[in-house]
Amino acid sequence: MKIKICGIKNKEILQHACELGVDFAGFIIAGESPRKISEEFLLSLVDFNFLNTKPVFVFVNPSVEMVNKIINLMPASILQFHGDETDQFCNQFNHPYWKSIPVKDSSSLNSINNFASAHGVLLETFSSTSYGGTGQVFDWSLLKNLSLEDRFILAGGINQENIKDAISMNPWCIDVNSGVESKLANKDKALMSDILEVFHDG
Repeated sequence: MKIKICGIKNKEILQHACELGVDFAGFIIAGESPRKISEEFLLSLVDFNFLNTKPVFVFVNPSVEMVNKIINLMPASILQFHGDETDQFCNQFNHPYWKSIPVKDSSSLNSINNFASAHGVLLETFSSTSYGGTGQVFDWSLLKNLSLEDRFILAGGINQENIKDAISMNPWCIDVNSGVESKLANKDKALMSDILEVFHDG
């Protein structure tokens, strides 16, 4: 099982994540998110030593030009599409990608079949007002008939208190964002260390 910390927007937190052995570091580059990274920070990632951590860039309904810009800057990265993108759109870049599926009820899971080419499917909490980042947990019992260990990423409101429950769902990867923040959009190194300890003890 792997773990991703998403919404990283400064070098100190990124360095800490890499040193903790986080598998994936997520960077939000589009949309109105308070966790959106700056252009300066994006460019600084080109020469950054990620150790064994893989960068993931999170888009919300991006232009083709924006996606190609990231691929050119960071060819070893993963693309994560978090909006209303189609499989055709996501697949045109010939680059590994994940697609988020907002889960409202059991019928939401039917959308998984629309993204056969995705390297990862991120299951997160549905919101009528935003694309992810809700900090809320959806009803994980909806997943009981899914085999999650193949390519599924479990997201939405995961923190130190419920990460063991998330682990028990046996996803391929767990995605943590607000659960390691001391306040909105501010990652906390101590909270990151604590949740990684629980994750590895899992």
